[in-house]
Amino acid sequence: MSNMDAGLTRRPSRSAAMTTFSTEVFDNEVVPSSLGSIAPILRIATEVESERPRVAYLCRFYAFEKAHRLDPSSSGRGVRQFKTSLLQRLERDNASSLASRVKKTDAREIQSYYQQYYEHYVRALDQGEQADRAQLGKAYQTAGVLFEVLCAVNKTEKVEEVAPEIIAAARDVQEKKEIYSPYNILPLDAAGASQSIMQLEEVKAAVAALWNTRGLNWPASFEPQRQKSGDLDLLDWLRAMFGFQKDNVRNQREHLILLLANSHIRLHPKPEPLNKLDERALDAVMSKLFKNYKTWCKFLGRKHSLRLPQGPQEIQQRKMLYMGLYLLIWGEAANIRFMPECLCYIFHNMAYELHGLLAGNVSIVTGENIKPSYGGDDEAFLRKVVTPIYRVIETEAKKNKDGNAANSDWCNYDDLNEYFWSSDCFSLGWPMRDDGDFFKSTRNKGQGRKAVQRKSGSTGKSNFVEMRSFWHLFRSFDRLWTFYILALQAMLIAGFQNISPMELFEIDSLYALSSIFITAAFLRLLQSLLDLILNFPGYHRWRFSDVLRNVLKLIVSLVWVIVLPICYVQSSNYSPVDVKGILPFLPKQSGIPPLYLLAVALYLLPNLLAACLFLFPMLRRWIENSDWHIIRLLLWWSQPRIYVGRGMHESQFSLIKYTLFWVVLLCSKVAFSYYMQIKPLVKPTKDIMNIKRIKYTWHEFFPEGSGNYGAIFSLWLPMILIYFMDSQIWYSIYSTLCGGVIGAFDRLGEIRTLGMLRSRFQSLPGAFNTYLVPSDKTPKRGFSFSKKFAEVTASRRSEAAKFAQLWNEVICSFREEDLISDREMDLLLVPYTSDPSLKIIQWPPFLLASKIPIALDMAAQFRSRDSDLWKRICADEYMKCAVIECYETFKIVLNALVVGENEKRIINIIIKEIESNISKNTFLANFRMGPLPALCKKVVELVAILKDADPSKKDTVVLLLQDMLEVVTRDMMVNEIRELVELGHSNKESGRQLFAGTDARPAIMFPPVGTAQWEEQIRRFHLLLTVKESAIDVPTNLEARRRITFFSNSLFMDMPRAPRVRKMLSFSVLTPYYSEETVYSRADLELENEDGVSIIYYLQKIFPDEWNNFMERLNCKKESEVWENDENILQLRHWVSLRGQTLCRTVRGMMYYRRALKLQAFLDMASETEILEGYKAITIPSEEEKKSQRSLYAQLEAVADMKFTYVATCQIYGNQKRNGDRRATDILNLMVNNPSLRVAYIDEVEEREGGKVQKVYYSVLVKAVDNLDQEIYRIKLPGAVKLGEGKPENQNHAVIFTRGEALQAIDMNQDNYLEEAFKMRNLLEEFNEDHGVRPPTILGVREHIFTGSVSSLAWFMSNQETSFVTIGQRVLARPLKVRFHYGHPDVFDRIFHITRGGMSKASRNVNLSEDIFAGFNSVLRRGNVTHHEYIQVGKGRDVGLNQISLFEAKVACGNGEQTLSRDIYRLGHRFDFFRMMSFYFTTIGSYLSSLLIVFTVYAFLYGKLYLSLSGLEESIVKFAETRKDDPLKAVMAQQSLVQLGLLMTFPMFMEMGLEKGFRSALGDLIIMQLQLATIFFTFSLGTKAHYFGRTVLHGGAKYRATGRGFVVRHEKFAENYRMYSRSHFVKGLEIMILLICYSVYGKSTKNSTVFAVITFSLWFLVISWVFAPFLFNPSGFEWQKIVDDWDDWQKWIGSRGGIGVPANKSWESWWDEEQDHLKHTGILGRVWEIILSLRFFIYQYGIVYQLNLTKSSEAGEDLSIIVYGMSWLVIFALMIILKIVSLGRKKFSADFQLMFRLLKLVLFLAFTVTLVLMFLFLNLKVGDLLQSLLAYLPTGWALLQIAQACRPIVKGLGMWGSVKAIARGYEYLMGLVIFVPVGVLAWFPFVSEFQTRLLFNQAFSRGLQIQRILAGGKKQN
Repeated sequence: MSNMDAGLTRRPSRSAAMTTFSTEVFDNEVVPSSLGSIAPILRIATEVESERPRVAYLCRFYAFEKAHRLDPSSSGRGVRQFKTSLLQRLERDNASSLASRVKKTDAREIQSYYQQYYEHYVRALDQGEQADRAQLGKAYQTAGVLFEVLCAVNKTEKVEEVAPEIIAAARDVQEKKEIYSPYNILPLDAAGASQSIMQLEEVKAAVAALWNTRGLNWPASFEPQRQKSGDLDLLDWLRAMFGFQKDNVRNQREHLILLLANSHIRLHPKPEPLNKLDERALDAVMSKLFKNYKTWCKFLGRKHSLRLPQGPQEIQQRKMLYMGLYLLIWGEAANIRFMPECLCYIFHNMAYELHGLLAGNVSIVTGENIKPSYGGDDEAFLRKVVTPIYRVIETEAKKNKDGNAANSDWCNYDDLNEYFWSSDCFSLGWPMRDDGDFFKSTRNKGQGRKAVQRKSGSTGKSNFVEMRSFWHLFRSFDRLWTFYILALQAMLIAGFQNISPMELFEIDSLYALSSIFITAAFLRLLQSLLDLILNFPGYHRWRFSDVLRNVLKLIVSLVWVIVLPICYVQSSNYSPVDVKGILPFLPKQSGIPPLYLLAVALYLLPNLLAACLFLFPMLRRWIENSDWHIIRLLLWWSQPRIYVGRGMHESQFSLIKYTLFWVVLLCSKVAFSYYMQIKPLVKPTKDIMNIKRIKYTWHEFFPEGSGNYGAIFSLWLPMILIYFMDSQIWYSIYSTLCGGVIGAFDRLGEIRTLGMLRSRFQSLPGAFNTYLVPSDKTPKRGFSFSKKFAEVTASRRSEAAKFAQLWNEVICSFREEDLISDREMDLLLVPYTSDPSLKIIQWPPFLLASKIPIALDMAAQFRSRDSDLWKRICADEYMKCAVIECYETFKIVLNALVVGENEKRIINIIIKEIESNISKNTFLANFRMGPLPALCKKVVELVAILKDADPSKKDTVVLLLQDMLEVVTRDMMVNEIRELVELGHSNKESGRQLFAGTDARPAIMFPPVGTAQWEEQIRRFHLLLTVKESAIDVPTNLEARRRITFFSNSLFMDMPRAPRVRKMLSFSVLTPYYSEETVYSRADLELENEDGVSIIYYLQKIFPDEWNNFMERLNCKKESEVWENDENILQLRHWVSLRGQTLCRTVRGMMYYRRALKLQAFLDMASETEILEGYKAITIPSEEEKKSQRSLYAQLEAVADMKFTYVATCQIYGNQKRNGDRRATDILNLMVNNPSLRVAYIDEVEEREGGKVQKVYYSVLVKAVDNLDQEIYRIKLPGAVKLGEGKPENQNHAVIFTRGEALQAIDMNQDNYLEEAFKMRNLLEEFNEDHGVRPPTILGVREHIFTGSVSSLAWFMSNQETSFVTIGQRVLARPLKVRFHYGHPDVFDRIFHITRGGMSKASRNVNLSEDIFAGFNSVLRRGNVTHHEYIQVGKGRDVGLNQISLFEAKVACGNGEQTLSRDIYRLGHRFDFFRMMSFYFTTIGSYLSSLLIVFTVYAFLYGKLYLSLSGLEESIVKFAETRKDDPLKAVMAQQSLVQLGLLMTFPMFMEMGLEKGFRSALGDLIIMQLQLATIFFTFSLGTKAHYFGRTVLHGGAKYRATGRGFVVRHEKFAENYRMYSRSHFVKGLEIMILLICYSVYGKSTKNSTVFAVITFSLWFLVISWVFAPFLFNPSGFEWQKIVDDWDDWQKWIGSRGGIGVPANKSWESWWDEEQDHLKHTGILGRVWEIILSLRFFIYQYGIVYQLNLTKSSEAGEDLSIIVYGMSWLVIFALMIILKIVSLGRKKFSADFQLMFRLLKLVLFLAFTVTLVLMFLFLNLKVGDLLQSLLAYLPTGWALLQIAQACRPIVKGLGMWGSVKAIARGYEYLMGLVIFVPVGVLAWFPFVSEFQTRLLFNQAFSRGLQIQRILAGGKKQN
């Protein structure tokens, strides 16, 4: 979007590129897909309409006829409406167009127009090399269509002959139309040879190599015309042989040429000659392209098919053919690109055939030369190879049932790809056999009706089945859990046996501790069982060796489980005698028996081997990649042999680093756990076990049971859960410390403020030239404490000029983005063209602010020697520069201004006198300094007049000059100069005043001749003289400051040196887009929300300074002026869109790459004089330069095209265009304004085949030509693209249109900055740097979250995200080596990834978080992911609580699905132990920890509930008090929740401290706490835990679209209720009930203070979970809104559902939707739901025995079980009453209304009488009623949950209606409980004020009127 904001600075180049046209989509685009071929005719009709209406009419008429021919019955979608509207238009236009017809007949009319068009337009454009390629191509296409229409008109009017010149013209057009075909980057046709990009030597070399078709046999029928002219290349031959699509060939031709050309130019030493393709370049590309294929062949034990001939010429040709073949297969493979080994299989066979064809092999069967199996017909490859495989993927994807089927029921992309990981795949043969295993699922479809009975087969799951189970957590990370469980066991033994660290190595201690090996054996058995059970659904594809291995592992585990305990027991003192009898041969001795020792030693042998291998990763890598059979046999036992995950181990040094990290962390964790958690519980546990007489208060089933295990379990369970969870906290602490240290060593945050920037600005030009300007010196990388750069001295002018160009371009981009005003821009710019006479660097004026006034004061008051004064001035480098520059500039000004001879002489004399005095150090002696300020004042006046250049002020100039002369000669000079006196006398004699002059001989030239350089000089001079202190704060905009300081700081960080642009790696950017906002429309801007706030009003308040700068740029004084013309409104729409999360913002940001490359190429290629003239001269090219392909301008464009491509993949652009969607026009606008932007989309076209209409899909690439889109490539697809997750499928279809060696993944809500774009070539060099054992395959880049300024929530979110993308990922990359790909600005090694399955995975559900799987895949396939922080990309995040929660839910669901995935399992097993630990805690471990925290709260509270209701607690407390047992008392009143909200802020604090300084970080942290950040983080903990747990248990994860708008709107209560009811409210209220029960029945907390202390954090959790949505809801406590919300909620909850009623309209629909996950879950899922619901029954069981009613009864005193049984009678009675009422309502309510009323009365009376009797006779108290509520409400909820889990059964019993009614009652009650406190608070007006302050403190601190935004802009306006 660099060209979007027109005329932002004083640079006309910007506005020149600006195009404005209406936002209506052109009528010719709204054409039904089945009539696509008539769109060009309608386009031309629109174009010629204004010139010749009748010709336009004829075009439309012909289009109508053609449409009728294409679809006579109008059966296609939308065809009838289209034809009707076109016919109406024709009827309307007929008469008017006839009237304006120039010739007599239609035939003559169109003939004359055709001739005129050809002569005057086409021929005029065709000027050889000067021709505009794109325009000419379009003109020929237009002429072709016009001739088609002409022929049709002639036929209609029966015109027999056409003028011969027309025929000649038509022939010429036909030939040229072929030549001038649309192209993407390289015009490879005959007409394109003169284009600048085709003149590059490297492109010529690649093209020549590709056109070398010597020795190839062509089929005679294949394009004979082009064969004759020798216009065919190697890829055309492949197309002729194998039947690839034409556009696929064109696309891959350009792709291959660019790959080779870029590789060729980078070679060192330089290839000779440069225009002949070097073998090294070929080999480099080839080895990368075929690395995966060769590894695959080696893995399967096959010889690869890349066979090369003998002759050197032929070798090059053969290599080109192999590469071309692979790219063509890949380019047409569609969804099969996600299956890289399937592509290898196809290539393997086709390359073998290719070899056969070229070697002239003869078939054994037919005796003829070998021909390709599938023939070379058009589209043969698509039809016969791609489509059958695609059908298998499609069939399997359909079994997924839109994400609802179990993962074991269908095969995903990975399963199908892994079919090709075993040599069995070769049984498919070539041509592929239809009856092969792979095609099982599609085979039955083709067999007609007979196949209906048989269920279609399945290819079957491969090496892994994604079963839904939490056991995956153990199975994938068994080593981690084994370590934790064994450590826990060892600590428990040590604790209970009181073993001190000193006694650890004593025989008895070791013997006791050695029992952990038995536990280890049991865990090993569990792992073997899990391997078998969880993989069982994949038994179809089990190989014998795998089954054997699993069974053997199971048997061996079983043997150990038996042997180890027997040996252990045999040796213990109290072992059964017979065991010793059986084994008499063992020697008897004290201590540990040798048998057990032997067994343990044998058991540990494999572990010892693993430990040795762990220490030598090199050895391990070699072993895993080895093909020796003995090694394969050994490995077969340890892990299944699969294609990925081999040899991923890091270098020795990396290993030591992350091992050290984890050893320290685990030592801390174990020590803490032992001394703080386990040890304190040991004595109380023993005490509780010894308590004998327990007085139970309920019916205890085992009253005589000793040991009180229930109490012990309640005590230990929370502790054990925390033990498993707290490593996450330790990880958070250590990673933060580690990240902080690494960040500091990386020099992050060294320049944080403008003050720091000013102090280091002098070394900035040196840093610029070191890193951003290429040099031939070899750089040394590495760390040093000081970062010194060679200072750029004034003598090295071109270097200073280069710095000026780069710096100024950055400052101009700030102005274009309205971050700074015109004045600030002037203060920040460095002069583009430095004056040769100046011997100093001209610093930007903001550094020299107020230096001159200070220097003047200093000089005026100085009394000492010259040298001292000069020393004082020189002490400040900037002051010295300012003084010298002002003096020199003043001389230049006088020189330009004064032309009279006498005057010139006088001035020269004075200057000579001054300079000689300065040189002799006698200046202060001979000149008085007092009048200096007065002189300066005059100079300022003079410069101000010169700045305005107003001719009428000439006399003032004369007076000023005279005054200045007088001040100098009279007031300042001590001694008179004789020459001056003489000159003065001669002037007096002639009677002429100095400087006045005459008309004939003027003394001054005013105004002087104004060049751009002169104006710049005068403006700068004026600033230097006048600018005061205030300039120190420039720029004032916070964003501009942040960017300028980050950019300056990054230049002092360690990054690779930049190569020349021509030698850098080429790259592409790919942005997936669906239908999000592109550019806001005028209506969007003015649309007001319910509070009367429009987006434009809101943004003016949030960005007031940027709004003022925007007004200044448009030269508008008042806001109303902005709306006055269309150009301004378009600018306004862009201004708003560039502050939202729109495609327009992303495109503008990414196009900065191109702008940066052009400037950098200019600095590389321009001569010294061109550099000194400045880049500006190039950016505004003349018409000649634009047309000339030799000009520097054209060369810069060419180099930028070679190196950078931007593809936005707007999936449904075709449909948007057809439907007349505004977004289509916006996208087109973006293409027009950014000519190098390409848009890829999927075109759905209806095509007729044999009378049947069917949908055909194409991948299409378009660009903008002449304000319209032009199709470049159209590649047919085998079917619909979206079979899996949407975003990866969208990326995959467009990836074939990207170019280059690197690929940056950019999302639709990102932004980029010009100054960061300058560093892109440095970043790409990282691919060639040393990053350990393997070169990097993904370069991680940091993000800046730009949405933090909206509200406090947005600020928390952006801080949290920022800390993740900086400090979090920094530690992941080094030292831990487990960074993956998290979505956004990462740069991929493109060739590596396109040959290994693409840049994301797309299987439905499993790959919900599609991005991270690219990282997993990369690492498993021996990639390396790094992280770099010297470059950043902008990123938008969600800003409202609901959006944030949706985002967090999506990520949590994604993590839940990851837990089940094969990638996690493989990484968990293939990483070494410590890397696996890092991997676990940074992916799913952090989500499991959230879940464990919630479980801990439940375990703690339910334990307390059990203790207090059963009476155990009371007995224990009494025991403790009688024995004075303080530890026991303390344990009973322990507090058990780690407050994690604060820990979330620790990494944030560290990162903010690094980058902003720790003082401001501390301030921010305190403000965050005051703004309730802890409540927000506690709330989001609940979101994560809920969605993660639910996804693993039930599935149902889906992509959640989060709004990306500006959210400051009030969410209704019902909306919040729907959103958080299950995830937060229900859980919060349950914890609240638990706390109430504990406070009522608990005995260990006698006073309320202790209770408050213990339960404070839990009450905090309840408040966070229940009230956060209202605390963070704008206007959440405004009375009127509360009233509206209540009405809305009542309406919603009372509304009945039905088919098609959405969830936000009816409670019933929502309630049904909330149970979706239960509809599709498995049996186990339902069972777990029921088991979890059983916890609610404990309330009723316990509380019933606490009632007065029961205590006074006989059964109650005996604590009989009958009491509990009786309590259920109440529930049944309630049920019966409710059923009677509902039946009564059905039966009587309509006809017998009175009967129904009487029935209700009777029931009411009976109920009242019963209550009264109970009060009177059964000792019932009011408290009993309240307690009963506590008892029965949870029971009812449990029954509800169980009923929902057993929905089919309940429906069968006809009880579902009752369940629904009870559920509604519960929801009503919950809503009431939550709503009442909110309503009460809303009564007090100050609460609303306080809340607003809390939510929008950021805005307040920037002096904004958020109040007005919320109260609505209307009232004040």
